Amino acid sequence: MPKDSGIGASSKRREDVRFLTGAGNYTDDINIHGQAYVHFLRSDMAHGRIVSLDTSAAAAMPGVVRIFTGADFEGVGGLPCGWQVTDRHGQPMAEPGHPVLAQGKVRHVGDPIAAVVAETAAQARDAAEAIGVEIEELPAVVDMKAALAEGAAKVHDDLPSNLCYDWGFVEENKGAVDAAFDKAAHVTTLELVNNRLVANPMEPRVAIGDYARATGESTLYTTSQNPHVIRLLMGAFVLGIPEHKLRVVAPDVGGGFGSKIFHYAEEAFCTFAAKAINRPVKWTSSRSEAFMSDAHGRDHVTKIELALDENNNFTAIRTETLANMGAYLSTFAPSVPTWLHGTLMAGNYKTPLIYVNVKAVFTNTVPVDAYRGAGRPEATYQLERVIDKAARELGVDPIALRRQNFVTEFPYQTPVAVVYDTGDYNATMDKLEEIADIAGFAARRAASEAKGKLRGLGVNCYIEACGIAPSNLVGQLGARAGLYDAATVRVNATGSISVMVGAHSHGQGHETAFPQVVAEMLGIDESMIEIVHGDSSKIPFGMGTYGSRSLAVCGSAMVRATEKIINKAKKIAAHLMEASEADIELKGGQFTVAGTDKSVAWGDVTLAAYVPHNYPLEDIEPGLEETAFYDPSNFTYPAGAYACEVEVDPETGKVTVERFSAADDFGNIVNPMIVSGQVHGGLGQGIGQALLENCAYDPETGQLLSASYMDYAMPRADDVPFYAVDHSCATPCTHNPLGVKGCGEAGAIGSPPSVVNAVIDALRSGGKDVAHIDMPMSPSRVWAAMNG
Repeated sequence: MPKDSGIGASSKRREDVRFLTGAGNYTDDINIHGQAYVHFLRSDMAHGRIVSLDTSAAAAMPGVVRIFTGADFEGVGGLPCGWQVTDRHGQPMAEPGHPVLAQGKVRHVGDPIAAVVAETAAQARDAAEAIGVEIEELPAVVDMKAALAEGAAKVHDDLPSNLCYDWGFVEENKGAVDAAFDKAAHVTTLELVNNRLVANPMEPRVAIGDYARATGESTLYTTSQNPHVIRLLMGAFVLGIPEHKLRVVAPDVGGGFGSKIFHYAEEAFCTFAAKAINRPVKWTSSRSEAFMSDAHGRDHVTKIELALDENNNFTAIRTETLANMGAYLSTFAPSVPTWLHGTLMAGNYKTPLIYVNVKAVFTNTVPVDAYRGAGRPEATYQLERVIDKAARELGVDPIALRRQNFVTEFPYQTPVAVVYDTGDYNATMDKLEEIADIAGFAARRAASEAKGKLRGLGVNCYIEACGIAPSNLVGQLGARAGLYDAATVRVNATGSISVMVGAHSHGQGHETAFPQVVAEMLGIDESMIEIVHGDSSKIPFGMGTYGSRSLAVCGSAMVRATEKIINKAKKIAAHLMEASEADIELKGGQFTVAGTDKSVAWGDVTLAAYVPHNYPLEDIEPGLEETAFYDPSNFTYPAGAYACEVEVDPETGKVTVERFSAADDFGNIVNPMIVSGQVHGGLGQGIGQALLENCAYDPETGQLLSASYMDYAMPRADDVPFYAVDHSCATPCTHNPLGVKGCGEAGAIGSPPSVVNAVIDALRSGGKDVAHIDMPMSPSRVWAAMNG
């Protein structure tokens, strides 16, 4: 029977009541008395030298409070990068400055040049349009290969070239990998593009800076996935504000998908300007502005090679990737195509030798950083496309080839550093074949052919690394911050509980799932537990929400803090019942003495904690509040198998996704409904990448061509099917107390190769021997591939 509460129950999301009734409190809902508004004048050129900037006419316009330019930020720190990558020659990456407002040059369309602060948003916008700016246009570099060519225009004049780093992993394996290819019985090679994407969360970014002159305290209200990280980066490295004088508040956040992890110039500007003019300053991004100021995702060009022996066993993998950084290094950008990508190139397979080379490149485009999955979708896409192509070349079944090469014994040390602690890839494939009705595909293909359509089946396996850890290891790999998390459990005198967590919810359902865990441990009703997050003045220092880490890392900290609560409460209960602490049991919200009928309720113990009449204070101090930090010993490794069926119209090239099935291993599940919803959302984003979405630049001028929904095709309801989702094949994580693995990114990781594999299969069924079509597989691209 399904549970109706606690761990494993599909409890309805309590936060949805306020979201669905319009009672959410988003950053743009916050208005502070006396606030002014800012509008940024952004570059309409991709690359240029600022010759002159005349703000006099704008400054005289109605409502203008002050105009800021790059000169106001001389001596102010630039935006920091949170991860340093060392290249294969032992050299640190190139790390150019990233000013809050452009200083001397603009480097991408949307680069902020000046900021007008005015009484109203309309007045600020009108004045910004009146600023006179002369820019000497310089050659723009958009294509990564062209950017690395000799004589290419340099994005940053102080760097020797546009190369950020040349990373090799594992470098000492390179010779053995090359030798394995030399003696391989078969080699499959594939060149592919992982298209650039714009995250497009429901809520655009907003920042409000406030300054209290009486106390010298600054407050930033912002749409962030990790307020403490923003406080650390902005306070220490940009504005020089002591942490005890800087508060960062992230209220309700309407989606992020990675784009709200990073510290942005607008946040630093609003905080700086609020102090400079001694009044609150608010900025709300327009959707068009978001296209050229939010960090973009993906944008890799890769050549991947797979070597097999005479029995079709994988013997080696070799990849060469160009990874676009954009014009500046965003907060975690260097880690995405390296440590979050290269370490997952083993996939679900026991390939003994792997070498990954990544060249990161600066171009005159918006900075690129983590987007749902962050490195793992790129690795999975390369790997699962080349395996499918190998199966076609060898004339073997794609599922059988995968099964033959699965890792089957755990723990498994991969050749790319990480250790998979547990998994069962055959079980998830078995479940996939069942829920996708692979056996019935031939009949469905025949039915499609009868309608004049081509039907294809694409299968994909994935594994990802979640709950990035441990801090000492990632520190050695270049992370400039720890990756632990924290929770404080505060029990009130009447037994209700406030849980302060470092993780931040922006759609994950923390306010529902976290209480399920604590309620299960204590045996009390979930309604007695509230989750507090998002305000650096109220919560312990935590590293935020991304990388499917919330339950695995912050949830584990919460478990440890609750265990401390239970241990202390048992001491109090033992005194109340005049029993030995070792004999005290907690079940169903009651403390009992083992083997007796003596008991005391949870509420009686919590009241005694604050009204200590019945136990000696020299043994137990009053109160019931505990904090725990949790730094995991390893990543968690969710894995799964996906199947997609498409129909292709041979007359137009239009692709329709007819069926999609996902079998995932997420370890233990706290709330199955929330998990299914996360998978559904990820699948929608992955299908969007595969078929529709593409952030495009003019290759000559660097102009952003897809700067609105008129030109950037987001998936809609009729672009996706009903999904068959299963997560019953669970192998619990072995190294966190909940046994959870993370589920937030899986759908976006596993779906793109499934869709592409299905389209290629459909074309082959129609007699078109097409090796590959790059994403997005628009009707024009598919039609062109079919017609040579």
